[in-house]
Amino acid sequence: MKKIYLFILFLIINFGALALGSLFMGDEVTGAWYTSLNKAPWTPPGWVFGAAWTLIMLCFSIYLTYLFSIRNSKMVMSVYTFAVLLNISWNYLFFNQHLTSFALVNIILLTLVIVYFFITFGDDKLHRLKYLLTPYIIWLCIATSLNAYVVIYN
Repeated sequence: MKKIYLFILFLIINFGALALGSLFMGDEVTGAWYTSLNKAPWTPPGWVFGAAWTLIMLCFSIYLTYLFSIRNSKMVMSVYTFAVLLNISWNYLFFNQHLTSFALVNIILLTLVIVYFFITFGDDKLHRLKYLLTPYIIWLCIATSLNAYVVIYN
């Protein structure tokens, strides 16, 4: 029963973070600044972002449910809180403030934090479950390349 409550809690936090990030983003995706940017040729269509983040947050919530049921410590909570803050703040830095270089540093840090989860908390009990982080890591690598392209070519 505890795992169900944890899963629901992480779904709320993770999707809430995405919603908050979207609020910080506003209408900038269709705004003049973003549409005029020189974007990477491999930039996916808009609907892919929503589909990817939905899958990522479902997998991340499952992973976190098991992680926190096994290792609920201040360290784990601190790393998770940092990841959530980085995820939210990227939208603010990139879309709201147009600080693409700072956003690039932010997304690199977020990628390192998620890889840290994969490596550090992938012990015996979570050995297979750590692979739930794979979509997140792959997506962050793609997103980092998209952000880097904007920094370099604009």
